[in-house]
Amino acid sequence: MSCRVSSRELASLKHRRGHVAPAEGKGIVVTVPLEVDCQAVKRKLDAGEVFLFLDCREPGEYATAKIAGTVLIPMSELTNRVSELESHKDSEIIVHCHHGGRSLRVTNWLRQQGFAKASNMSGGIDEWSQSIDPAIPRY
Repeated sequence: MSCRVSSRELASLKHRRGHVAPAEGKGIVVTVPLEVDCQAVKRKLDAGEVFLFLDCREPGEYATAKIAGTVLIPMSELTNRVSELESHKDSEIIVHCHHGGRSLRVTNWLRQQGFAKASNMSGGIDEWSQSIDPAIPRY
């Protein structure tokens, strides 16, 4: 998936993304990775980058363990609630679940719906609790 950005944003994107495709037409095409690791997401949070951090687990799982700042829309409800994400269609969305399987499916589905900047957080909240925040319970 790719999206167009203005040439003014190019310098920032080179620094933040590290990979920029050649210019096409009037804009620059930037490829958004399908997956990002927990450390990259933590760096984005620490840097104050703006993105939607989407948790696609079920409510019971969310009650057991959650990452601060995430928005819960369970995968089982996503097709009925996708309109809640419309304001983020051109924004970066990072999706997570327990281990990364469901969130990868959600990420691929979101991209098919036109959310070109959706990425999966590999390893899910389980990896997050092991490598970023051990205070988050593992289950």
